[in-house]
Amino acid sequence: MENRYDKYKDSGIAWIGEIPEHWILKRIKNICDNLDYLREPISAEHRSRNNPIYDYYGASGVIDKIDYYNVDDEVLLIGEDGANLVMRNLPLVYKAKGKFWVNNHAHILKPRNNNYDFCAYTFEAADYSLFITGSAQPKLSQENLGRIKIAIPLLSEQQSIATYLDQKCGEVDKLITLQEEIITKLQSYKQSVITEAVTKGLDKNVPLKDSGIEWIGEIPEHWEASKTLFSLSMPITDGPHTTPGLFETGIPFVSAEAVSFGNGRIDFSRIRGYISENFYQECCKKYVPQVDDIYMIKSGATTGRVAIVDTDVKFTIWSPLAVFRCNKERMLPRFLFYQLQSNGYQKQIELNWSYGTQQNIGMRTLEKLILSVPPLSEQQSIANYLDQKCSEIDELISIKQQKIEKLKDYKKSLIFECVTGKRKV
Repeated sequence: MENRYDKYKDSGIAWIGEIPEHWILKRIKNICDNLDYLREPISAEHRSRNNPIYDYYGASGVIDKIDYYNVDDEVLLIGEDGANLVMRNLPLVYKAKGKFWVNNHAHILKPRNNNYDFCAYTFEAADYSLFITGSAQPKLSQENLGRIKIAIPLLSEQQSIATYLDQKCGEVDKLITLQEEIITKLQSYKQSVITEAVTKGLDKNVPLKDSGIEWIGEIPEHWEASKTLFSLSMPITDGPHTTPGLFETGIPFVSAEAVSFGNGRIDFSRIRGYISENFYQECCKKYVPQVDDIYMIKSGATTGRVAIVDTDVKFTIWSPLAVFRCNKERMLPRFLFYQLQSNGYQKQIELNWSYGTQQNIGMRTLEKLILSVPPLSEQQSIANYLDQKCSEIDELISIKQQKIEKLKDYKKSLIFECVTGKRKV
């Protein structure tokens, strides 16, 4: 590797490996002040002030409101609990400066006599796996965080490393942003293709009529416009509203995240956890999943996203998911799957959702939203067409996502090499 230091020594820490001979190891508690005593949970009173809450790593950790705050400083926030401690899909370290609110989902660290940005990069690169407890709900305690050792160079080197990484990571971030913008355009194009097909059909010469719904517009003259419930074989239902015990093995318990990240399918790598046979049997008294059932997220930031069941794997669902089961003599499942994603239907959802602590839409409200209903033969043709077109667009999106992952991996590798002395800056 280019730009190596002259002499190295074994750090004795597996994830760090060799470090430059003049670098030293220190525990985080010996280089940072812990300000966790400033934290407070977010109460109903705080929410009523309409302060925006930022999910910086998967848990609500910061409220940015000048007139209501519990920290006024330049500090580093590190996630205390949640799946991201293990999965590391999002940054774990958040650089915070000024007046803001911190709840009990983030540790507050203030570096002393060390470069702030160098510490941020180092803490992001660190391996926390040996210090995380719990499985269903991973946790990094204040005590365990403080025990973690990192490699410390001279302060002048820390500054040089931070400046170098700011520049290089900035360049990588611009490339990532470019790919993300292309993905956004492709996703928008995909939704427009879906919307055009499920509201206008495939024959551009057919006479049109007003659907009576502003957000749907005109539909083919021989199509119907009717309430969602009329195309279903049963009223919309959902999963249990109680929180079960979760286990390492058992029956998959599917919730919003598995739908949100599945690109139209259930992503079983993102299930809520596993439940017991007894709890599953209780769930079955209300609802038993079937192939071709469609799930829509009905609460939270991803309200409106859908997935169709394409497996006979034994599982069940939690309360954030609404179940659409088609009357196949009136509506084909894959046509409904696409129509629920159309601009017209999604706009109806947006206009009818309500807010508590988060946005949500009721099942009886969903049943009243309007669908366009072509003859079954046209539904099949449209679904086949969209299967092909969306697959082509998804492949382009996948290529861009792979590029993003490669860029992120390069960025992680670059940070690691610099903050452990593998690369001399």
